[in-house]
Amino acid sequence: MTDSDISAEAAASSHPHRWVMLASIAFLYACFGLTVVSLAPLVGPIRQDLGLTNSQFGSVMGAWPLVYIFFAVPCGALLDRVGARRAIGLGCVGVALSLAMRSIATDHVSLFLAVAVFGVCGPLVSVGAPKVIAQWFSGKDRGFAMGIYFAGNSIGIIAVLSLTNSVAMPLAGGNWRTVLLYYAGLVLTSGILWLIASSHRANRELESEFAAEPRRSQFSVFGELLSLPAIRIILVMSVGMFFFNHSLNNWLPEILRDGGMDAVTAGYWSSIPTLVGIAAALTIPRMAIPERRYAILAVLILSGMTASLLLHLEQGGGLVLALLLQGLTRGTIGSIIVLILMETKGVGSRAMGAAAGLYFSVGEVGGVLGPLTVGMLSDFTGGFSAPLFLLTGVTGFMFVMLGLLWRINRNAIAAD
Repeated sequence: MTDSDISAEAAASSHPHRWVMLASIAFLYACFGLTVVSLAPLVGPIRQDLGLTNSQFGSVMGAWPLVYIFFAVPCGALLDRVGARRAIGLGCVGVALSLAMRSIATDHVSLFLAVAVFGVCGPLVSVGAPKVIAQWFSGKDRGFAMGIYFAGNSIGIIAVLSLTNSVAMPLAGGNWRTVLLYYAGLVLTSGILWLIASSHRANRELESEFAAEPRRSQFSVFGELLSLPAIRIILVMSVGMFFFNHSLNNWLPEILRDGGMDAVTAGYWSSIPTLVGIAAALTIPRMAIPERRYAILAVLILSGMTASLLLHLEQGGGLVLALLLQGLTRGTIGSIIVLILMETKGVGSRAMGAAAGLYFSVGEVGGVLGPLTVGMLSDFTGGFSAPLFLLTGVTGFMFVMLGLLWRINRNAIAAD
């Protein structure tokens, strides 16, 4: 990190405008979460209108994560090269375009391609957010900022799931296409607010100082990152985290129904982890200062492990505890891992776009494989006991990786 980096970041980390930047990023990430689940409440009318089968709609749902895997890394490189302001603004336009294209889809192929566009442009938002946090926040404030923007994603998801059919559809006269255009307009609004916030003189000065540095080949940047043992372990952990979270996010209602709940009750109970996750995201990351970070992450991993074991229970206090612990893990584990990533020696805010691109690209492999593996294993075994034991094993492996990561970073600090 150069002296200009240090002076620019020191000024940004104490500038009042950092809270405006955080509010803008949180709103952007809420719109990101909104887009991820925008089709879920509209499955019925869309499937009927376009004549889609469940399998076809399932492929549509999986279109963006598959594309995301391949575009997160180049999007991270673009962020580091052109700056967060322009890259994130471009990402917002792309996300809004994806929603608008969905509203005019006429068949399976056109809807699939519309959702795939989100996988191309969405990484500019999800990868860009931690880069902005790294530039504008430090110390305890950095953990708090991470929690705020992660909570934004959950708020966006809850808002769409709860308000689409109760508010948006009636306002749109029952037309699902109009609802998606509403959401496209909301995303564009978030992009406009972002451009206004990032046009502040302090942000322009910050990005101009970074832009004045000598350009490095992106291949060399990625090579240097992958040469770091700590980065490689974090990437392995990201696969496990995405595998665990995406599996339970997608299959929890069905797991509860398999335990005897009806669909409506399972839906209500499935919202508990999301609500707990929001509360956890707003509180725990702020406490995750470097001295406590690994201990907190260990507790979160063990919470996920315990949740996967208690979900075998069909009812009672044990099941409630399982959902609370799952929400605790879901809401905070990602933010703590990203905090460790951005403060790993050799990363810094200048290479955070590339590092975050690697993190999300590799992690999303687990995000795709998790729900698929759980579904296939449940079909093969006739229930969800085996998949839940698999998730227990995944969290156990993450715990082992955390121990290795702690030892590597401790030795790096001692060497300094």
